[in-house]
Amino acid sequence: MKVTVVGLGYIGLPTAALITQNQVHVHGVDINQNVVDTINRGDIHIVEPSLKEVVATGVAKGYLKAGTKPVEGNVYLIVVPTPFKDKNEPDISYVKAATEAVLPLLKENDLYIIESTSPVGTTEKMADLIYSQRAELKGKLNIAYCPERVLPGNVMHELVYNDRVIGGIDEKSTQKAIEFYANFVKGELHPTNARTAEMCKLVENSSRDVQIAFANELSLICDKAGINVWELIKLANKHPRVNILQPGAGVGGHCIAVDPYFIVADYPMESKIIGTAREINNYKAFWVAEKIKTAKLEFELKHDRKPNIALMGLAFKPNIDDLRESPAKYIAQKVLQDANAEANFFVVEPNVESHPVYKLTDYKEAVESADIICYLVAHDEFKTVEVHNGQIELDFCGVKNNK
Repeated sequence: MKVTVVGLGYIGLPTAALITQNQVHVHGVDINQNVVDTINRGDIHIVEPSLKEVVATGVAKGYLKAGTKPVEGNVYLIVVPTPFKDKNEPDISYVKAATEAVLPLLKENDLYIIESTSPVGTTEKMADLIYSQRAELKGKLNIAYCPERVLPGNVMHELVYNDRVIGGIDEKSTQKAIEFYANFVKGELHPTNARTAEMCKLVENSSRDVQIAFANELSLICDKAGINVWELIKLANKHPRVNILQPGAGVGGHCIAVDPYFIVADYPMESKIIGTAREINNYKAFWVAEKIKTAKLEFELKHDRKPNIALMGLAFKPNIDDLRESPAKYIAQKVLQDANAEANFFVVEPNVESHPVYKLTDYKEAVESADIICYLVAHDEFKTVEVHNGQIELDFCGVKNNK
């Protein structure tokens, strides 16, 4: 078996590295030359526990190589981004470009799998694209869709032990894909068709988004009612059939914050709850930014000076370096819009060494200097912070309420 993985990001690289553990040769493809060079040195360009050791071993033993162009194999995994042109139109151009890149290499009985989050029908569209240029492969190529469902920070474990949903464009393709994943996945492999597998991925993250929206809406209500939302949820969850999630500064990441739009874009009249949940979670980040601005103005009126404000966290979830679609990043941008304000703000993200826009400050230094401490992400480091001299804490993610 020879595997070509197109896309070496947060999912593609761990997947490629994992496959090499079975002594399978993997050629990883990425358009970023720096990413390619980093991997070929046995190093990694993302933060993910246990990943560096597996990549280094795969490279050292000759099973993992990276390049900017695909090479011939017999299994092709498409693991590229699927962003939005706008909030109404999913962009599958990266999937199409990756497919066109491997298209000349495809041959009879090869296995082509899309793992990228995609609108329903994308796998069939790529099959049509392949057959329009390689008509001789029709009925002789195995084409399937298998979405990832892993948690950043635990990817290497979950790639192995999580169940996978695998849908081919026909039964032969489904079975071929199941045989492939069985080599390194210990979770159960669930066969279906491509359209159902595509929708399954979108539904999983939309379900989470709706549940988080309920918690975030509760936090808005409780703030106005003068109720501690964290205590309320803890008490409500004592009911044997209630399990309310925790509110936060919004919803981020490339999955939960994005995938619901794939459904809303194609089925706008039918997806009212899903669309409204997205609006609530987007609004929560705006609301947080406004609360920080209000606290800043109140401090200025009371003390006749501008406060020093620590913005604690930029990542989209605790204890990772991933800033994609991060509400904390949006909040920082909103409160720093005043060109003269940045001198009074300390931007903190302990999982990132540097940022192209913000000067990052060590969290201990920021806390020591701050008049107002704003918790945007519940990183473990922040749970040990102790305030002094009347410092104001604004806890938007439960750092101090969920110890």
